[in-house]
Amino acid sequence: MLRLPIMVAAGGVNSAGRTSRRHAYKRMVWDSISAAERTATERALGQMMGTADNEAIARHTLIREIEPEWFDHRAVSWHRRAQTLEGAAPSKFVFNPGGMVDGTVLGAISEQVNGKSVTVSLAERSEVLLPSTRPFEVSAAGQLPSGFDPGALYPSRNHPRAVQMAIFAMSDALADLGMDWSAITAKVPGDAISVYVSSAMGQLDEAGTGGMLRSRLLGRRVSSKQCPFGFAEMPGDFISAYVLGSLSATGPALGACATFLYNLRLGIEDIRSGRSRVAVVGAAEAPVNVEVMDGYVAMGALATDKGLRQLDGQPDQANIDHRRACRPFGNNCGFTMAESAQVVVLMDDALALEMGAPILAGAPFVGVRADGAKKSISGPGAGNYLTFAEAVAASRAILGDERLRHRGMVQAHGTGTPQNRVTESTLLSKVAQAYGVREWPVAAIKSYVGHSLGAAAGDQLTAMLGIWQHNTVPRIQSIDAIADDVATERLAFALAERGSEDIDYALINSKGFGGNNATAALLSPASTEALLAKHHGGQAMTAWRRQQEARVAAQEAVEASRLAGQWSPQYRFDEGVLTDADVTVTDDSVVFGGRAIAVRTGLPDDWRIV
Repeated sequence: MLRLPIMVAAGGVNSAGRTSRRHAYKRMVWDSISAAERTATERALGQMMGTADNEAIARHTLIREIEPEWFDHRAVSWHRRAQTLEGAAPSKFVFNPGGMVDGTVLGAISEQVNGKSVTVSLAERSEVLLPSTRPFEVSAAGQLPSGFDPGALYPSRNHPRAVQMAIFAMSDALADLGMDWSAITAKVPGDAISVYVSSAMGQLDEAGTGGMLRSRLLGRRVSSKQCPFGFAEMPGDFISAYVLGSLSATGPALGACATFLYNLRLGIEDIRSGRSRVAVVGAAEAPVNVEVMDGYVAMGALATDKGLRQLDGQPDQANIDHRRACRPFGNNCGFTMAESAQVVVLMDDALALEMGAPILAGAPFVGVRADGAKKSISGPGAGNYLTFAEAVAASRAILGDERLRHRGMVQAHGTGTPQNRVTESTLLSKVAQAYGVREWPVAAIKSYVGHSLGAAAGDQLTAMLGIWQHNTVPRIQSIDAIADDVATERLAFALAERGSEDIDYALINSKGFGGNNATAALLSPASTEALLAKHHGGQAMTAWRRQQEARVAAQEAVEASRLAGQWSPQYRFDEGVLTDADVTVTDDSVVFGGRAIAVRTGLPDDWRIV
């Protein structure tokens, strides 16, 4: 049995647009695609953004100046600590305490007035916090297209932003699939589906952990939702419960900025082992908020306005080019924060052919390794050498030496930091030399969409699907030259767009704080079909091709409804809920509402004691 994981659908949204129909990819290369494709992408973005103004669409997508919908970077809230002076006349004010029982104010003398209000007298040397603002050090980010609110498309009910984005991403993937999910569940047992979708940092906005931790400081009450909604696995949990209604395997992985590939590895392993026939994998991250970005500024990881001005030889207070904030493999000063949610659906090869599912790519392998001993928990280490070499070896095992050396490319992590440009390029160059690769094309799409942390590899992967469909590798748009300290031997960094007709495989590379490294090997649609034909025979492939017309028609019908403004993300809260009365248990199965699922352990027979 082949059990090759096949990517059959991809959905999501980032600063370039939505993933289905490869619109986000086409936004990055729309000067090179046909007029019809560009028009279709402009229409798709316009529907999301609520505008028909193509100039506004271009201006309010990709990396750009942080817009007020996210926060005002010119005046972010900042409490200043202060003390009253000795010998000064006491300051007094009256306020309604809003639930204060005894009227006590820390650092002050207070007394109740009329049983409702409180008079506060500040004692000498009382410590106070004075509300103030100051400009933020960073003014660029990869934000979702302006005007697009994923939470407005369904009853989001206090959901954190990353969860809202994950709901949209899953619904977008189902649209990309071109068939009803019920058709899949009719053929696949409930225990043969996996869902691995998570956030690297959890839900840190007001509706999640971030709001919970800020509540006391801001004088607010913690809600009943903030704690559970803040967990890092919530995007996958919501997909399982409210989109798919699935008794799926869960337990997504966390791997810092490599999280998407960590989850992809789980899905691939489930399919290769036979534990699952379908796997939904992905990541969702919404880190464009002051607190998160402040943390990355503090460690010197983000490209600050000051740093960009210094790189460009500009004076203080000069306007920066926000589009060029992220500069992978060029002279740079840090990465650019971004938000994104990306989900892909995998099927085993037999199921994909049987159902006539799209073949977007083959996904045979993901390598995951730690760095080993290292000096800095946040700095890159040596583990990525092993993951990358493993992915290269997997590609060679399937395609052979000749194709490995001449018909592949790399989707680099390419963050835009001084460390990354040196360490990742050195790694790529050394591995290329070891395997006899003469010239690896290297793309770095963070120059367009920024760094979405745990979802970043999802942005790279879905861009690769667009490359295979439309035959154009995006250039690194924010640089004119490679930095002097970048290793270039045997590498061809994409300073200009190039065709991709000769690309049979792609390597998706990802590195994360803490020593979390991952590299995925993907097969092109053509290579995947060739492998399937070798294993299943020409008759099976002919039968598969006959089913494509109906699938394409279904995809086009969904796209037409979206272009007409009809957005209906799948969300089934309080539908089909099973109670204890709906469940029957036997010694070899559990029956849920009339559908039996066999009890499987997967344990080998020779483990039996008696």
